[in-house]
Formats: sequence, C-alpha cells, structure tokens
Amino acid sequence: MKKTLPILLFLFALPLLVWAKNDNLPAPGKYKLVIEGFDWGPAVSKVILPVDQNPKDLSTTDFEIFVSRSSQAGEIPAAQTSGKRSVVYGYPSDENGNRKEDGNHMTLVLAVSPVNPLGSPIQYLRTGNRGSNVWIDYSMTVVNTKTGNIWNEEAGRIRPIVDEFDLTGKFTHQNTTLTYASFSPKTIKEKAPLIIWLHGGGEGGTDPTIAMMGNKAFNYASPEIQVLFDGAFVLVPQTPTFWMQAAEGMTRGQVNDVYNAAVFALIQDYVAKNPKIDPARIYVGGCSNGGYMSLKLILEHPDYFAAGYISALAYNNEFITDAQVQKIKNVPMWFVHSKDDMTTKPDETVVPLYHRLKQAGAKNVYFTYYDNVTDITGFYGGENYRYNGHWSWIYSHANVARTDFDGSPVMLNGRPVTIMEWMAAQKKKK
Repeated sequence: MKKTLPILLFLFALPLLVWAKNDNLPAPGKYKLVIEGFDWGPAVSKVILPVDQNPKDLSTTDFEIFVSRSSQAGEIPAAQTSGKRSVVYGYPSDENGNRKEDGNHMTLVLAVSPVNPLGSPIQYLRTGNRGSNVWIDYSMTVVNTKTGNIWNEEAGRIRPIVDEFDLTGKFTHQNTTLTYASFSPKTIKEKAPLIIWLHGGGEGGTDPTIAMMGNKAFNYASPEIQVLFDGAFVLVPQTPTFWMQAAEGMTRGQVNDVYNAAVFALIQDYVAKNPKIDPARIYVGGCSNGGYMSLKLILEHPDYFAAGYISALAYNNEFITDAQVQKIKNVPMWFVHSKDDMTTKPDETVVPLYHRLKQAGAKNVYFTYYDNVTDITGFYGGENYRYNGHWSWIYSHANVARTDFDGSPVMLNGRPVTIMEWMAAQKKKK
C-alpha cells in the first residue's frame, strides 16, 4: 500500500495541476458540506456548489469528487486517506441544499454506506490507552470536467437536527467538568418531558457532537420521535474519558466509577434551569458505557427517573445485589441487546438481570433481544447485512424495538407499542 500511496496522491492532485496550467479556467470556488447521521455514524452525504450558470444545464455525470482524510490525533489507515466519491444525482438548490428550481447552487448527492470510510468525517483513533471517535480533517476537491470549474475550499457544514441543539453546554461538579448538548422543543403546552442520552465508550471528549453523531443519538430530537412526546427536551452529557472509568482502570460495577455524581448533578442543574421540564417525566438511557451509567443512576436514584431505556448494557449482573434489584424493580425499564454482542456479553449482563427483576415482581420491565444487528433500512442488504453485534442501540435510536424477551409484542392500553411510544407514556406516580 505504501508504494501506491504516492500514485493516489498524484491522481488526487491532478485536477489542480491541470487547472493551474490553464489561465483561462475560472478561479476555484467554495463548497458547503452536508453531514448526516446514519445508523453506523456520520457521513458526508451532499456537497453544495455555487454555480454561475443555470444548474439545469449542468450534468451530474460531469462532476468528479476527490477527498482527503487526515488527522493530527493519530494515523488513519492508508487505504482510507484519499480517493473518489460517487455522485448519485444532483439538483438545483439554494445555498443550504434546499431544492429550488431557480436556485443558483447545485447540490450533489453522494453515495454513502457503512463500508465506505471515505464518506466519514470522523475516525476511531487510539491515543494513549484509550480509543475514541474524533473529527478529522476532511477536504474535498470537486471538478466539473466539462466546464473546468473547481471547488476546493470548504465554506461551512450543515448537520441536520444536530444544528438545532445548543452545543455549548459545560458543567463543573467539584473537580469534574462535563460538556453537553441540549435540545429544547419548539412548542411546549405546559410541561415537557426530558430524554437523557448517555453515549458509549468511543464518544468521550469535549465535543458533544461526537456524542450525538458517533451513532444516531441525535434522533431523539427528530420530528418522528418528538411527536410521540408532544415535544421533549433532550440532554446529551459527555464525559472527558468514559463513563466506566474508576479510580483505577475500568469498572463494570464491582467498584464505583468517578463520574456518576457529576452527571447526576448536571442533570439536576439542567432541570432546575429549565422550569418547563416535567419532573415526573425524566427518562435516562444510554448504550454500552452509557448503558452502564444509566443503570448506575437508576440504582443510585430510583425515585428520580420515570423510566430507563438501555441498550448493550455494560453493567455486569454479578455486581448487582438482591437488595438493589428490590430497590429498582418498580422503575419502568426497557432493555435492548443482541445475542451476538461479544463486547457486553448478554449472559453476563442483561439476561440474568432481566430475569432477576421479573422474579422480584417487576411489572413494567421489557427486554427486546435480537439474534443479530442488521440493516434496518434495507439499503445495504437488509437482514443479510450484519453490523457489529454490539450495536444494538441502532434499534433504540430508530424506535423499532417492539417485542419482549419471549418475542411477544409489548402492549400498552391494548395495543402494541414501540420503545419510544411506551416511554412517552411513563410517568412517576405521586
């Protein structure tokens, strides 16, 4: 691969060399990226180009797009550093990519998929003894081979739904500072519930957009889910490292972690500063590391939360006492997990805990148990395409989990419901 890298870089730079030698060609232009969140993470799905002619006169087949991916935070595999993107189609638009027949911009829609790393503006990198997702330097050169136009300078980014969050949140408790993102519903009748999402182990840091876009966690602010709650606040706290960090090493519940007091104080502070939040409808959930922390918060504060929604639980059952099971058995909870999860093994975490809760008399606890994690969109193979078995949070974010452990539908008021429909109905008893 090292021998072919110089050739790839030369091919990537070739359009610029051609342009530089031809004084008759127009000056390079700027482009705007659209970064969407998908089940597997974010991808650059569109590029918006200002054009000096009617976009209808431009042919999508005349555009070639070259990308370069790099990072000072770590080394990206050579095969994922540069290459070409495929254009699916294009349309006239305004400067934000909204379709507009008399617009003076051309929006190119790009092919994306979970197996195309060239589409991703983030990278999982290991720094020190910890791995995490980070934003990388993602540069693009767009060439119209017919007109000679080139666009090679980024003018901005659009992130659907994510841009509706306040991304500036910061909270300090004692010696711990946490960043967070928050969303406020557009309309509130009287009081609105609060949905809290706690990210996985790879989304720590100080940029909460990673916590929302490392997977599709921002989707709790989507119109499809918001309508189920008649509008809901969404809070996405972020740890500087990972939720399961202990004083020494990592905990799966055998010892205390270092963050649960700080994140609960953050939640209390956010609720206090937003009096439109209904204190009887505060929901906490998360995946993997965040699943651990969600359960930890419920164990520590069982009377505070109206419900929990937890996927890929990383809290080991052996470290939960019978007294703790009794303490939380009346807290409504919905677990999501996959049988082939080799990271948070279900027989060590959620399966025995679920049965213990049921045996203790839990009446409002459910567990959707998948054989595998597959492509729920049907675009990439459907049931024939398998994601990592650890990624069961996909089913929660998309609001498609709807069955209990035995495969029967979860019923509410005589009708089958999804995980979010169920959660929207949960309210603490006074």
